[in-house]
Amino acid sequence: MAGTPANAQDLVVLEEITKSTIVLKGGRLLQVVMVGGVNFSLKSEEEQNIMTYAYQNFLNSLDFPAEIIVHSRKINVDKYLASLEERQSKEQSALLQSQIGEYREFIRSFVKDNPIMAKSFFVVVPFSPSAIPQADTFTKFLPFGKKNPAKEQQAAEARHTEATEDISQLNQRVSQVVDGLKAIGLEAE
Repeated sequence: MAGTPANAQDLVVLEEITKSTIVLKGGRLLQVVMVGGVNFSLKSEEEQNIMTYAYQNFLNSLDFPAEIIVHSRKINVDKYLASLEERQSKEQSALLQSQIGEYREFIRSFVKDNPIMAKSFFVVVPFSPSAIPQADTFTKFLPFGKKNPAKEQQAAEARHTEATEDISQLNQRVSQVVDGLKAIGLEAE
């Protein structure tokens, strides 16, 4: 099938980002909440149960969809190992030089067998405004449907007011998510 190649801009669904709100081409709004992690396995069984039930209650309290994203990436420790090597060469005590060298080798072999991962957690909160069809959609194509500057100004003001209300509703959702995550004991911003 030979067709015209797709324009890269057509593939991007992002229209703009304003005041921490992502506006998609279809009019959908998104905000991303960054969430701090917690080492769940270091918690006592009672604390784990409390967090699990709090998380369950948080999810059940949401009356809208939310997307949870976990981003993991391997940490490169080469700079850290280089700084240890530099510190070792500058160290005057033979004992400390030896200890730094052993520590550096331990880190190098540990990372070789067990990659160190950095994890970032995000919650994407969406809002889809209700689409209200405009009454003049058909008449604007007719030759007698002349443009009315006053009506155009009024329509622009109505769109602005509607966008402000939509962002306000999205902000309420984000506040609900942040408060729910804080109730679990997680940092969210």
